[in-house]
Amino acid sequence: MLAIVKDLIRYNIEFAIGCVLVGVIVVFALASFFSPVDPTLIYVAIPDQPPSGQYWFGTNSRGQDMFWQLSFAFRNTLTFGLMVAVLSRIISISVGLLAGYLGGWVDRVLMFFNDIFVALPIFPILILFYFVMRSDLDMYRLAFVMACFGWPFDARLIRSVALGLRHREFTRHAVFSGMSARRIMFEEHLPYVMPIVFATAIANMIWSIGMEVTLAVLGFTNVNIPTVGTTLYWANNHSAMVVGVWWWILIPVLLIVMLFIGLFLLTVAMNEYIDPRSRLRRMGGA
Repeated sequence: MLAIVKDLIRYNIEFAIGCVLVGVIVVFALASFFSPVDPTLIYVAIPDQPPSGQYWFGTNSRGQDMFWQLSFAFRNTLTFGLMVAVLSRIISISVGLLAGYLGGWVDRVLMFFNDIFVALPIFPILILFYFVMRSDLDMYRLAFVMACFGWPFDARLIRSVALGLRHREFTRHAVFSGMSARRIMFEEHLPYVMPIVFATAIANMIWSIGMEVTLAVLGFTNVNIPTVGTTLYWANNHSAMVVGVWWWILIPVLLIVMLFIGLFLLTVAMNEYIDPRSRLRRMGGA
């Protein structure tokens, strides 16, 4: 994997720029561990102060230092995106490899359920979960629910690769040597789909973070948990743009756009790496 990263940084400018943008946000989020105040507390600073040397990102109408509050919010948002990506990758890898390698009725049953999840309207279902669970719908439960809906497209993509690997010579050798189906899938086939897994994981993070921000801005999450979405919710709740506290909205929007652009560039770079024709063209091949 380290060799792939070095190759991408060397030959792909989009990957390098994406790493820089995402790295800035990650460092900013990690700064929350060194916060001098609890970012969840309110009225610990002078409200509605513009960005200055004392308050780099200003303060909001709830008396919070926006630098530390946003740092904590981005840490939660990134954690949320990673949880959704990891949990949904576990499901998509398992379903994709099983369906592709075993085939037959297993493939038909798994793809039947896969198509059902593809057809489900996710946003209304998430709103329904909010009305059922209310304040119990914390970041971890929401991540688990979203992971249950974020795997079907990627599972079908992994299945298509596994179908080709099933008839490769090294797979036949593994079968003749007595390897179990589980070992063949997760020791022989999994390395071939890992670039796809990483590319789809980044795309899944964009989707899940965007969905969380949308739900939070509309008030359909636990707004007492600091995230980028709940930050914008409270800014709208206090009419930040009307009263002139523009930095309460502008700064988190600029940072989340930077994160999305960085993740998008990483996804584009990984997709280009997966495509052999693009890789040859990038490295000077015919």
